[in-house]
Amino acid sequence: MSFFDHLVELRKRLISALAAVGIGMVVGLALAKRAIYFVAQPMQAALRANHLSDTLYYTSPAGYISLYINLGLYLGIALAMPWVLYQVWLFVAPGLYRHERRAMASFILSAMTLFACGIAFGYFVMLPQVLTFVIHFASGGPVAPLINFNEYLELIVVVLVGLGVIFEMPVVVFILSVFGIVTPKFLLRNFRYAMLGITIVAAIVTPTPDATTMLIFMAPMIALYFVGVIVSYVVLRRKRAQKLAHGEAR
Repeated sequence: MSFFDHLVELRKRLISALAAVGIGMVVGLALAKRAIYFVAQPMQAALRANHLSDTLYYTSPAGYISLYINLGLYLGIALAMPWVLYQVWLFVAPGLYRHERRAMASFILSAMTLFACGIAFGYFVMLPQVLTFVIHFASGGPVAPLINFNEYLELIVVVLVGLGVIFEMPVVVFILSVFGIVTPKFLLRNFRYAMLGITIVAAIVTPTPDATTMLIFMAPMIALYFVGVIVSYVVLRRKRAQKLAHGEAR
């Protein structure tokens, strides 16, 4: 394909991706009212666990409309993302060899799966722990919580997206291993430094000061680090096998 043919193809893929985002946002807005109940559940459970009213509030006349639109947009982007990645794949795939296309497809699928696992871990494990501690910390005093749903939504997005990114650690290790930047031996030998970095990251990312919540953050990061070691070992083994096969072919 010529340079202008590439531009035409890129425009086609961009239009398709933007159309998917637009359709996804329409669907997201249609589902937003039901999603509000789903998003509110961790905070309501934390309030009930501390014997408080589980009602959440908005503090401006247009606060609920703003919440409705923002949540609908987030849902729309999430729903459209597989199609957007598919358009990226259609643009890139013709320039790849068959084995590169298989590797790229596996890479995209793995990245999406790990990101979804991070979000699920955040929603079902991390948020209940964090929110229960935060609400319990102030219970029994003269101050009662009045939870603004819009601010609560911002907290949820930061925590869930942050954990989704953290769960991409094996993918990052895979890329570094492919380029020979890290090896399994290097990762195991430098585990103590990785542990220090994980502790610092957990201390920064954890929204509460208690050690239990920080340990909950650290546990999947440590597990993902060792998953990365296994991934690096598999990559190194395949590279050695390919070199050996190439040498025999000569």
